[in-house]
Amino acid sequence: MNDWQRKSPLDWETYVNKLVKVVAVEKHEYEGWVLTVDPVSATIVLAIFPENEKGSISFIMGHAIQEVQVLQEADSDMKQRLARISAPEESQAYSPEELEKRKNALKTWLETNHIPVGEQGELGRTLSVAGVLTIDPPYGPEQCSSANEIILSRVQGLLQGYLEQQR
Repeated sequence: MNDWQRKSPLDWETYVNKLVKVVAVEKHEYEGWVLTVDPVSATIVLAIFPENEKGSISFIMGHAIQEVQVLQEADSDMKQRLARISAPEESQAYSPEELEKRKNALKTWLETNHIPVGEQGELGRTLSVAGVLTIDPPYGPEQCSSANEIILSRVQGLLQGYLEQQR
């Protein structure tokens, strides 16, 4: 086990959102922004943004890492750019007003189709379908959760059809 692998997740977390140079076995060197470090394998996930090109992601396996050197802290623009890599596309696009509009439209559609729906949570942001399924913002199939797989699958299918109808 190397020094990098002996670090704790809290140590690795200090490298997130920093530009680093990683020296790996056989003197391979990698440079990029740390997105995350896998706590099990100590693998570093780097985002690399070559000029005038789309960014790419590299994984440097924990067992191969010999040295990690911090080169630069991320400014707020870079932190946002890095956060957009792993954030779901939908969650970035909606203002609170748009989310409220989506929730109300979906709730109305569910009620029109005789599906019992209510609001729950402190702010009433989560929709509860028949008391066995919840839908969180931004109210897409991915935000559905239920212990009942059959209901989950059916409501996700209905929701997918509803969203396609809206486009």
